Amino acid sequence: MKNDGWSLGGDLHVARVGYGAMKLTGWPRGERPERETALAILRRAVELGVNHIDTSNYYARDGVAANELIRTALHPYPADLVLVTKVGALVEGPDIALPASEQTGLTPDGLRRGVEANLRTLGVDRLDVVNLRMGDRGHGEASLAGPLETLLALREEGLIRHLGVSNVSLAEFELARTIAPVVCVQNQYNIAFRDDDPLVDACAAAGVAYVPFFPVGGFQPLTAEHLAAVAARHGASVAQVALAWLLARSPNILLIPGTGSLAHLEENIAAAGLALTRDDLALLG
Repeated sequence: MKNDGWSLGGDLHVARVGYGAMKLTGWPRGERPERETALAILRRAVELGVNHIDTSNYYARDGVAANELIRTALHPYPADLVLVTKVGALVEGPDIALPASEQTGLTPDGLRRGVEANLRTLGVDRLDVVNLRMGDRGHGEASLAGPLETLLALREEGLIRHLGVSNVSLAEFELARTIAPVVCVQNQYNIAFRDDDPLVDACAAAGVAYVPFFPVGGFQPLTAEHLAAVAARHGASVAQVALAWLLARSPNILLIPGTGSLAHLEENIAAAGLALTRDDLALLG
C-alpha cells in the first residue's frame, strides 16, 4: 500500500522502500556479510520489488566494493532498476580533516573522477541519479553552487540523468533548485531526529523526493518505549514501525535501509505493508 512508488524526475518510477548498499562493504567501519550473502541480498531485494538501490564508489573497504557487488549480482540490470550514486565530500581519508572548500572530492576534477568511477564500476553509460554530497566538517564554508554547476555540465554531457543533493540545509536546497533540477535530497532523518521537518515539507511541496539516511536508530528511551508499544500492537519489529512511521510522515519520503541480513531485508521491505493507525501516530508524536 505504501510501497506504490514515487517518480524521480518524472521518468524514474521507484518503489518507496529501496535498499542502501553501504552495509554490504562494512564501510567505513563495521561488520559486513560474506560475499555470497551480499550477492544473495541484492538479488532477493530485486525479487521482492526493490528497484531503487543507493550506492557509491566511496563504499569500498579491504577489496570489497558496493558497486562491484551490485554489478556482479544484477548486471545486466532490470529495465526498471534505478541506481542512485553519490560524489563530493568524502567522510573518510585525508579530505575529512580539511575545510569543505579544500576537499578534493568537491573540486571539478574530483567530481568528474567520482562520476567516471561510478560509471566504470557499475558498468553503465549514464548514471540514473547522482547526489552531490556536501561535507560534514567545515559544512557551510563552501557553497554548493560550484560543485553543482560541475555536475550539471556532466549531466549535459550525457553522463548523468538526474541530480540530487545530500547533507544540505533548507537554504542550500533552495539555492540548488535555482542552479539545476533537483530530484531528491538525502539527509539524516528519523523518528528521533527530526531537525529536517521543514526541509521534508519543502521537498514535498516542490515534488522532490526526500531520502533519509540512518532511518532507524538513535532512539531516546521514551521514543523506544512508544515504538515498542506500537510494534507489540501490530506483531511487528521496532525497526519496521520506525520505517512505517517515515512512510506515513510524507508521501515523498523514500527509504533505503541497508542490511547485511536476508531476514532483515525481508522485514524492512515488509514495513511498507504496515499501516499505522491514528492512535499509533499520535503515540509516536
